[in-house]
Amino acid sequence: MATAHRLAANRFDLIRLALASAVFAYHAIVLSALAPMSGLERAWGQIAEIAIQGFFIVSGALVAGSLMRSQNLADYAGKRVRRLYPAYAVVILIPALISLLMGGSIGGVAEYVGANLVFLNFLSPDLPGLFEGNRFTEVNGALWTLKIEVLFYLILPIIGGLLRTMRRAQWSVLVGLYVLGEGWRHLVPVFLEGESALIAARQLPGQLAFFASGVALWQVWDRAQAKPLWFGVVGLAMTLLSFVHPWLEPLRAAGLAGLIVCLAFLPGPALNAARFGDISYGVYITHFPILQGLIMVGAFAAFGHAVGFALSALLVIVASYALWHLVERRALRPSSHYRKVASNPEQD
Repeated sequence: MATAHRLAANRFDLIRLALASAVFAYHAIVLSALAPMSGLERAWGQIAEIAIQGFFIVSGALVAGSLMRSQNLADYAGKRVRRLYPAYAVVILIPALISLLMGGSIGGVAEYVGANLVFLNFLSPDLPGLFEGNRFTEVNGALWTLKIEVLFYLILPIIGGLLRTMRRAQWSVLVGLYVLGEGWRHLVPVFLEGESALIAARQLPGQLAFFASGVALWQVWDRAQAKPLWFGVVGLAMTLLSFVHPWLEPLRAAGLAGLIVCLAFLPGPALNAARFGDISYGVYITHFPILQGLIMVGAFAAFGHAVGFALSALLVIVASYALWHLVERRALRPSSHYRKVASNPEQD
């Protein structure tokens, strides 16, 4: 079926915004020390983890579609750079500039900028003079997923080539990626010890099952549009089972994919979340330093958590819209889906 039809009527913009907001809520609870080491933190930690996994699934589907619509690899790479990097660079450079203005060492700022601009956030997560008295000192602890996202962008053309080459056996490729991802994610902590093992397990290829589920979603896009409720029922059952026993946890990626299909394509109002601009990416990459800044200046301590959460939400929304209109939208091609949705409220 035509690609244009494939892109019709869905709620992926709303889903991405909801997932970003869930991660924002978790970080607001943790960074502000609302209830340190409590059940509330653990519960929202689980929600945020599921939100990130959902992001990877949605990304797998939408970026696979972008690859299929691209004229060549240069076209595909150009679209991905335009979508991801300009806003990312702004979010890296603004805190670095603030650190310099506050008297931070040039060497420390240069190290932060150099590492973070190439997605190696873990090499230099802090800036001199910023957030040193906060519960956590990282400038933007949400950015670790961007490295994984970029690595997926790099290997997707290889995956696409395998799918085209194998044709009838293409599902064996996706199943193989799924098994590889879950095997890595669950076995690395068994053979390695310490926090480094848990960190390694969350990196690529540990997230491949979620990306592969997204690519599979693109493969069955028309069927998903036609029978979203069926996908939702099966997805809900698999997701619930994934929480019953650790051995069943590998069902979660496929289960979440089914739930996302249901939410995206179930009949009803379009709920165009990008009507005035696609801010989901902005919410995800701006919320952490905004929260850290408010905590650093004492807003949460002075006004309480309720006012602090409200103020941070307001600032994140303002920053995200500014980032969209001043940076993201300008970097995209006029033919970009994201620009079309924002300029035409009737289109999804």
